[in-house]
This record gives sequence, C-alpha cells and structure tokens, in this order.
Amino acid sequence: MVIKPPSHPTYDLTAVIKLALCEDVGDQGDVTCMATIPDDMEVEAHFLAKENGIISGIALAETVFNEVDPSLKVEWSQKDGDNVHKGLKFGKVHGGAHNIVKAERVALNFMQRMSGIATQTKAMADAAHPALILETRKTAPGLRLVDKWAVLIGGGRNHRMGLYDMVLIKDNHISIAGGVTNALKSVDSYLEKRNLQMEVEIETRTMEEIKDVLKYASKTKTSLTRIMLDNMVIPLDNSDVDVSMLKEAVELINGKFETEASGNVTLDTVHKIGQSGVTYISSYGALTHSVKALDISLKIDTELALEVGRRTKRA
Repeated sequence: MVIKPPSHPTYDLTAVIKLALCEDVGDQGDVTCMATIPDDMEVEAHFLAKENGIISGIALAETVFNEVDPSLKVEWSQKDGDNVHKGLKFGKVHGGAHNIVKAERVALNFMQRMSGIATQTKAMADAAHPALILETRKTAPGLRLVDKWAVLIGGGRNHRMGLYDMVLIKDNHISIAGGVTNALKSVDSYLEKRNLQMEVEIETRTMEEIKDVLKYASKTKTSLTRIMLDNMVIPLDNSDVDVSMLKEAVELINGKFETEASGNVTLDTVHKIGQSGVTYISSYGALTHSVKALDISLKIDTELALEVGRRTKRA
C-alpha cells in the first residue's frame, strides 16, 4: 500500500524540493561535476543501505530525480515502509551522470532523515500497542509535512499538522483563561459563533482538572474530543515508571473521550504506558526534532563501496 503524504492547505512540497536543490547548486552549478565528467556521459547508480532500518522517502526521492531530469529512470526493489538491512541494494537510477549527481545529495538527505524517523516510529509503535503513537509539532522548520509523512510510513499516527487544524488547549491557555472550565467555555463559544467543526483537546495535569473537565462536559454540549494526561507517568529511580496515576485518570474518564498520555515517554517506557488503557501516546519530541538519520548512499561502483563498507563495518 502506498502511503501518501498528509494534507496541508498551504504546504508546497515541490517548492521545498526546488529550494533544497537551489541551495546546493547555487549560482554556478556543480563545478566538480562539470570539471570531471563529460556532459553526455550516462551511468547507473545504486541505492545502498548501510545499516538496518525502515526505508522511507522513496516516493520523495523519485520526485527529486524527476524535478532535476524527467528522463532519469528510477527503479526500486523495496517500497516505503519496508525493512532494509545493511549492505542491501534496494534501488537504482540510470541516466545522465551530471543530473544524477546533482540530485543525489538532496534525495539522500530526505531519505536518510525520513528513514531515521520511520525506523524510530516503528520501534515505538510496536512497543506502544495497543495504544497509538503520535508525533508532535517539534519538526525541522520547513519539513513538517516531510517529517509527519515519515511517521505515517513508520506506522505512527499524525497529531495536528499545525495551529490551524485542531484546538489544543495547553497549560498556558488554561492559566490565562483562568482554569480548564473557562478555557473550554471559550473554545466552545468561539467554534459555535464561527460555525467551525474540528477536534478539541485539552491538557490536564491533575485529577482535579480531569474532574472539572468531565463535570463541564456532563452539563454542557461541548466540542471536546480528547483529554491529554500530561506528566502522569512518574519516573522512578530504577529507570522504571509508575503509571498508576495514568491508569486512574483513564478509568475516571471511562471512555467518554479519547485519552493521550504525554511526558516521560521513551522507547524503554512506552510499552508500560501503552498497557494503561490510553488511546494515544504523544512521543517525545526526539522522534522528529533530533532523530538519528539512517545511513544510505548512492554509489556507481557498488562493489568498491561494499568493500569499503565492510572495512568500516558499515556494509
């Protein structure tokens, strides 16, 4: 199944690709290529995985090559979301050498970052089951759609795309509004006056706040759909976590709203959190903002590349 990028009303993925290519070639073009490779030379280059992981960004890389030169022929033996192992040749591109090398780094930059995100997401999503993993808005500036696309490919779910597509009432909003009840009243009034329909989530930090939210919702027609349970996972000295408060909160809500656990979420703790009964777990921001890229290369002489890779334990 092809996993398409999430939708966004203003994001222009083609413009992002063009910007990435322009910042690489500048106003002079690839001077090394022009100095060393004949203009009419054609080559075949292979994509090589240099570590194990989930491949992501294949569809985007193909778009990069097409943007540089539509005559380039790109073929893949794997698809987005597949497992790759160190030393695997999983795709190839054939055509003009100049244009392949021009597109190479941009395509790889997208693929390596997306594959790193997808690999980490897959590990988190598997461990969190039956809860669902969400990312946050802590994405690289200008790459939000790309980062969130990689999360989908890795088996996660997307949280709100931005500030426009979901109401998320957080601690600062609550403090300024004068409490969770006032904040919810204001949101419901705002949406009703403007005839807007969208998901509404509110952050809660105490059992008292949860009770106030439930009391308001029991007496008032509300657009509320989800309650965030923030920092109700308590870290222990032995690197374990105590989820008793989280479980109590989930039981109190009793299925009236979706629930989302946030805070102290790591690969080591996410399984225990996932067993608490929460609907979603919003992952620590490192899933997108500081993820380790998956090592991938594009090589014309793959045998030499593999020989060097074996020597350095990267193939």
